[in-house]
Amino acid sequence: MRRAVVIGASGQIGRPVVGALARDGWEVTAASRGGGRAGTWPGGVRVRRLDREDGTALAALIGDGCDLVVDVVAYGARHARQLTALADRIGSAVVVSSVSVYEDGRGRGFDTQGDPDGFPEYPVPIPEDQPTVAASDATYSTGKAALEGELLAAGARLPTTLLRAGAVHGPHSPLPRELYFVQRNLDGRRRRVLAYGGESRFHPAAARNIAELVRLAAARPGSRVLNACDPQAPTVAEIGAAVDAVMGARTETVAPAGPAPSPSVGRTPWSVPHPVVCDMSAAQRELGYRPVVSYAESLPETVEWLTGRLSGRDWREAFPLLARAYPELCDYAAEDAWFAA
Repeated sequence: MRRAVVIGASGQIGRPVVGALARDGWEVTAASRGGGRAGTWPGGVRVRRLDREDGTALAALIGDGCDLVVDVVAYGARHARQLTALADRIGSAVVVSSVSVYEDGRGRGFDTQGDPDGFPEYPVPIPEDQPTVAASDATYSTGKAALEGELLAAGARLPTTLLRAGAVHGPHSPLPRELYFVQRNLDGRRRRVLAYGGESRFHPAAARNIAELVRLAAARPGSRVLNACDPQAPTVAEIGAAVDAVMGARTETVAPAGPAPSPSVGRTPWSVPHPVVCDMSAAQRELGYRPVVSYAESLPETVEWLTGRLSGRDWREAFPLLARAYPELCDYAAEDAWFAA
């Protein structure tokens, strides 16, 4: 049997990746820090504990060799070198990167979005040959660029498909953007504010669609970069309406033109002044990719998982990473004051 090792198997992307490969006939070893097993995995999946930073432990996990390594938690040149050092024992690799590596024609990227006029203006849609930020270990985006550079340089020595994921969504996320709408509905909020007229588009990527791309790339090894997103890029207003439909909620949306009135009013995890929409034609052409789920179709399981995690808990306790990234996510007092004014 073909043997695959999945690193970061217990996370949001890793869980469906393990399931997709196992159902496709791979003998899968699922490695994660906790070494846990997802209830949805077939019984033949092997689980192992792994500290991603421990190169010796990674080498031991690969052992005498495997046909495929899928790394969903790789970051930076160091992790890339851990993989390339084992190239003689790995048939091919699929590694998850990010659309945040892209840079526009004026040197702007995700790292400059906090600057005045700093948000990038990308072509719509963004092709894979769009320039990327300089590789370094300075930020998340530059670290992903460094990861890509090292792996692409390996070429045929370690054929690697790099998947540039968009705004990943689905159960088991430490940063569930959908909470913005789910929590408001749970709290009975019937009015909401959406900046930029509710027209912001930040291309989502279902974890299940990423898993399908991994499955296809595993069957067709090569050294390539592909965008990894859903078939459509809905606006933030459309995302809110889709969440409402799943939860049976009726809401009124107030969508002022331009940026959020304040960090606490109108700013969502998708609120961007210019669209971030990726071209998926290369994945279709090279891998025969067809999405397994649309954004709307994926929402019921996400909403069910979120409401379960939020039951009896403050959202900040349930999702501390999200709270650090968006501390004003549910500032109802600020919203009410803005409506009153």
